[in-house]
Amino acid sequence: MTAVVSMFGMAGDAVGSLHALRENSLIVALLILVLGFALGIGFTCLFLVVHFSRKAQLAVREPRWKPELTRERRFAPQIFPAPSRWLAIKSGHPHVVQAALGLHKPTPCSWEEGLTVAHEQKLFISPPLAGWILVMGSRLPEPADDVDKCFRFILDLSRKLGHVQFFSTNRAVNHHAWVQAHYGHVQRAYAWAGKTLWNQGRVTQAERDLRLKCFDYAEATPRIHFAHSDPTFLNTERVPLLAARWSVDPNAIDARMLKESQGIAGELFRPRTR
Repeated sequence: MTAVVSMFGMAGDAVGSLHALRENSLIVALLILVLGFALGIGFTCLFLVVHFSRKAQLAVREPRWKPELTRERRFAPQIFPAPSRWLAIKSGHPHVVQAALGLHKPTPCSWEEGLTVAHEQKLFISPPLAGWILVMGSRLPEPADDVDKCFRFILDLSRKLGHVQFFSTNRAVNHHAWVQAHYGHVQRAYAWAGKTLWNQGRVTQAERDLRLKCFDYAEATPRIHFAHSDPTFLNTERVPLLAARWSVDPNAIDARMLKESQGIAGELFRPRTR
C-alpha cells in the first residue's frame, strides 16, 4: 500500500514538473517575441532615419530654384562684394534710367561684368527686378563727403523718374544713410557720419520694425558700454534689411540672374579731356 502511494506521489511530481516546464517555455517564448518585436521597431526606425537623411542630403545637393529674389541665395562676398551705395528706382525700363542719369559710354553687360565695373568708378544699371531697377557703383554721391550734393542728386533724379530710393553703408566707420524721394519730394531721409547729417520726414514703419536708431541733429551718440550694442553699428548692418522692406535688397538677388540677364554699365560723369 505504501509503495502504491509512493508511485502516485512520484507521478504527481512528474506531472507538476511538466506543467512548470511548459509555463517556463511559454514565458521564454513570450520574451523572445517581445524582444523580436522591439528589434523590429528599432530596425524600422533606423531605416526611416537613414532614408530621410539621404533624402535631405540629395535636396541640399540638388536645390530647387526659388523665385527671382530670395534671401537664401546671396552673392559670394569674395567674388561679388556687396555694394556700399545703391539706388532702387521704381521702373521697368533700364534705358529710361540710363537717360535720366546721363550715363556716358553705356555698354550692355552681364551681372558679373557690371558688378565688377561698379567698383571701378562706373555705374551698373540692373535689369528690372520685381518692378525695381538697381543702380550700383562707387560714383554715386557719398553723404559723408557732401550731403547737399547727395540731396540734389536724389531730388533731381526723382523729378525725372518718380519713386527713387538711396542707400549707403560704410562698415569700417558705421556711416549709413537711407532716403525715399517721390517726384522731387523727400518723404523720408536719414544720414549719419559721426553725427546726423540729414534727418527729414516721418520715421517709417519698416524703420520702427527693425529698431533703427535715428538721432536728432544736435543729439550726441551715447557712450557704448561693454554689455550694450552700438546703435550705429546695428543701423549699418540693417540697411540691407530696410532696403528689402522698402524695395529690393541687392545682397539677396538670385545668383541665376548673374547669367540670365544683362544690365548697362557706364560712366556717370563725362571724362575730362586733356
